[in-house]
Amino acid sequence: MTDSSSFHNDETIPADPKRSVAGIAVRDGKIFIAQRVPGGSLSECWEFPGGKAEGNESDEEALIREFHEEFGIEIKTGKHIGSAWFTHKDIPRELNAYEIFFQNEHFHLCEHTRWRWSAIDDIEKLDFADSDRKLFSAIRKFLDS
Repeated sequence: MTDSSSFHNDETIPADPKRSVAGIAVRDGKIFIAQRVPGGSLSECWEFPGGKAEGNESDEEALIREFHEEFGIEIKTGKHIGSAWFTHKDIPRELNAYEIFFQNEHFHLCEHTRWRWSAIDDIEKLDFADSDRKLFSAIRKFLDS
């Protein structure tokens, strides 16, 4: 699914875009977010965890792999929540957000310094990854449904 509205009019959406995924876990109306480790392009930013799809991986496979690598946990994926476009290192990427379900919450933090459950209103006030900010309206609609 693509949402070209977040791309500028003079930019062309690639036919076979690079894909990234974000996992959206919800509990009691709050969303799971995590803060990146210092260093790198997302240094200490909060995010909806996920990452880049590799090779022929499906979005769901990428989420399962990313959560295993970054948190040491197993997840199940649910429905697609929304999509957005962003550019990373001059490469256009499609970001797809999916509902996820934790099989346990025994997190082993590898790429993050901390995690928490937060309301969307609080999330919007945090130093959040720019690419993930483009998902806020889709997540609001999802929470309201």
